[in-house]
Amino acid sequence: MPRTRVKICCIINLDEARLAISSGADAIGLVGRMPSGPGVIADDKIADIAAAVPPGIHTFLLTSEISAVEIAAHWRRTRTTTIQVVDYIAEEEYRKIRAELPWVKLVQVIHVENGTAVGRAQRVSSFVDALLLDSGSPNGDVKTLGGTGKIHDWKISREIVGSVDVPVFLAGGITPENLGEAIEAVHPYAVDVCTGVRTDGRLDPGKLEKLFAAV
Repeated sequence: MPRTRVKICCIINLDEARLAISSGADAIGLVGRMPSGPGVIADDKIADIAAAVPPGIHTFLLTSEISAVEIAAHWRRTRTTTIQVVDYIAEEEYRKIRAELPWVKLVQVIHVENGTAVGRAQRVSSFVDALLLDSGSPNGDVKTLGGTGKIHDWKISREIVGSVDVPVFLAGGITPENLGEAIEAVHPYAVDVCTGVRTDGRLDPGKLEKLFAAV
């Protein structure tokens, strides 16, 4: 069975990026402007970090923009390898993004609030390179698009993994302690961790070591 890949998200500076990568990360997440949640940094800082990351490590721009024009503009300010769309967008916007940025990987976040996430994931999967299952609440009183540190229903996530033909990242409350259980339950292509490897908001080398040992 192939090794489950790991993305460390909410990277706030180059030192954190280097720590995550030296610990074993396959990808890092860089958070642009969000309505809520941790790890938000300025676009110029995202660009600087992305430019300094060595070849072979994927850099994800987390964008809350919902139009192809604004998503493409956000990417041009940052120049990451991958765009992670954290809110829901219209299907025609995917086609426009593909036409404008055909060389950039596109990942759509699916917020697993209930069973309706399965149908949404199936519909979206034909437009993107991968899906990322998270525990946000895009329609809540306070719009939450990631970084909650909360686990969702992994049975729904497992159903999604088994019903789509693209790689699936699992996020939401992943820690060194529950990572093995999460992989066994969901069989994701990769896990995406933010708060689970942090102490007082900072990347914790000890927690990273435990996480990668668990992988």
